[in-house]
Amino acid sequence: MHVLIVNDDGPPSQVSSPYVHSFVHELQQAGHVVSVVLPHAQRSWIGKAHLVGKTVTPTYFRPGTLHQDDGAVHSRPRQDGGEEWILVDGTPASCAQIGIHHYFKEKGEIDLVVSGPNYGRNSTALFALSSGTIGGAMEAAVCGKRAIALSYAFHNRNHDPVVIKGASKASVKIVEHLHQNWAEDVDLFSVNVPLIEGIDGPDTKILYTPMLQNYWSSGSSFEPVDAEDDLGPEESEHKIREEGEHGDDESEKKGIRHLKFKWAPNFQDVYGSVEKSEPGNDGWAVWKGHISITPLKANFMHAAENLIGTEVKLASIPNSKDLSIKGDESPVYAVVDYEDAYVEPRIVSALKKYIPNIRIACDPSGLPKDKKNIKALNWSAYEKIPFEEVMELPENMQCCSYIIRKALIRKHHLALTARHHIAKHPNSALANSIPTTCDFELDFAEFLDEALQEAYEVSESLAANEGLPAEERKWWILKPGMSDRGQGIRLFSTMEELTEIFEGWDPKSGDEDEEDGEEEDGDGVMTSQLRHFVAQEYIHPPLLVDGRKFHIRVYVLAVGGLQVYVYKHMLALFAEKSYSPPWKNEDLTAHLTNTCLQTGERVGSVRLFWELEKELGKERLDNVWETICEVVKEIFEAAAKGQRVHFQCLPNAYELFGVDFVVGNGGQGNVSLLEVNAYPDFKQTGEDLSRVIEGLLEDTVKVAVVPFLTGRTAETGQRESALRKVLDVGVGGF
Repeated sequence: MHVLIVNDDGPPSQVSSPYVHSFVHELQQAGHVVSVVLPHAQRSWIGKAHLVGKTVTPTYFRPGTLHQDDGAVHSRPRQDGGEEWILVDGTPASCAQIGIHHYFKEKGEIDLVVSGPNYGRNSTALFALSSGTIGGAMEAAVCGKRAIALSYAFHNRNHDPVVIKGASKASVKIVEHLHQNWAEDVDLFSVNVPLIEGIDGPDTKILYTPMLQNYWSSGSSFEPVDAEDDLGPEESEHKIREEGEHGDDESEKKGIRHLKFKWAPNFQDVYGSVEKSEPGNDGWAVWKGHISITPLKANFMHAAENLIGTEVKLASIPNSKDLSIKGDESPVYAVVDYEDAYVEPRIVSALKKYIPNIRIACDPSGLPKDKKNIKALNWSAYEKIPFEEVMELPENMQCCSYIIRKALIRKHHLALTARHHIAKHPNSALANSIPTTCDFELDFAEFLDEALQEAYEVSESLAANEGLPAEERKWWILKPGMSDRGQGIRLFSTMEELTEIFEGWDPKSGDEDEEDGEEEDGDGVMTSQLRHFVAQEYIHPPLLVDGRKFHIRVYVLAVGGLQVYVYKHMLALFAEKSYSPPWKNEDLTAHLTNTCLQTGERVGSVRLFWELEKELGKERLDNVWETICEVVKEIFEAAAKGQRVHFQCLPNAYELFGVDFVVGNGGQGNVSLLEVNAYPDFKQTGEDLSRVIEGLLEDTVKVAVVPFLTGRTAETGQRESALRKVLDVGVGGF
């Protein structure tokens, strides 16, 4: 959901506003869209006030590190798409009005306004009636929005990040629960969370409570201060002259004494009233370490009287990110531990969108012990997937990766997979879409001749290149077979160039080696560490756009055993520098299009493939798309049928792959498959195109996850799936 955050404590500050950044962070981690408008300075005890006649001016805050005061305020909004909060020189109520009506339209409708978390409790009438936190929520409520006032009741001023995180996690769960179970006559809720260790644990009680009616009983909330000590020069002169005329006898003075008044309420009136009260109210609940929820109308009256006195039962799972249950469906479970801050919240959001009753945990301990009676998904890093359990419970457990798929994701295996398939099917689309590729193993440069005996195409090409001008040679690209992120890639066209590459990676020898140890190259690797290599025919000339080379990143979803889908929203990833032939430009940044290798920021490094229509024409784009779909179909079928030892399908698994293609400049649809990547780097899409990844994850949930966990087809809503099925073949008896 889209949550607007306001408060009365201002931007993050360890002194005056230590909680808001943590709460925003946990909301984002739970997959919610968050927008933030805060007062630019402390505005507590101001209630639902507006500053009449004031023109409110915004500034722009870029949050820094959690629990540190290193955020930055700017006078103009940023233009790079990064996270930014809005600060206004107004009140909490002003923040609500401005956030609801004047910003964030591009993020969609605001579903909920949360005011807080406040630095301190807002329980009982004495606190609530003056609370800027409740005032901000009240303003949102009278603007027609569901609103929650959230306050953290601290017992000391030690801002322990662990305790704050626990309170924020608990608050996210409560916010989600209230939003999904909103009582009909409630305008807003006032929630008070004790800031104590373990508040997010399963033993914490969460109670619907009435607000305790209490009063100031010990006199004024202001302390008089003698103003005579703070007179300016003109006032001092006037006082001296006046005393000279009338003397300084206080008994003779008439009229009002000149005083100032310092705000100094006696909070013991609050705490004493709580201790004397009957159990069950909001102040008592916080005093006892419970979380208090008070349903209100937007006129300070209680609402939902039927809830008062009852306990909230969240469907709790230890370490869970989402404990919300919707409807009468039996719950299903998911463990999401993807280890990527860019991807993980989007996974959670996609799951919750299409499976409202899902319970999402951070690790397997959050699942019931008896897994034979549940449906559960593990969407985690490869190393964290319990494959043994997945294989033992194929009807109950699903995971986001196949166990064995190196027939595709290892460069030397991919070449072998294609070669075997082409031998059996010479008319396959792969025959014209796989560059000549040879693999070999090498530990040290001195054994290069021996290693190339198996890679005879390379040896013959290098021999034929001898004596030819560089522009007439056949060029090759060297890739370590098991590395990623562009590590160790080099260009060569002669045996001498190839030898120099490997000699540059070999460790130094002799005294220098003994003194300094093994010398690594700029990539931090040595030949013996890489060992497996492929030499692939270099595609020249490549198709260029605005003078730069690009490759196409295609996302492919494989489901069960085996359906394969190609995601239509492909990316075009551009080299950092303008292209020139390899014999003219030794700078690899003109040839390599992997964005992780780029050292500077250049606009347009990642574009949507279909946006290249202006430069390349629709017919060419359509031909490339159709060729890609056919090649993906063939290579996955080749792996599934011809390389069963190295590609093993599971009926209760699915996996997303990043498949890379390059287009040659030799005609329409001249497409070459470069490599297949497991767990692709989705971050290269960037924030500007994050919708591409969000759509991919949603389509993955609809196609692969919903049918397994629920036994039904996902409701697609208004957006149709962008996945095209290219292969549906049963292998391994599935």
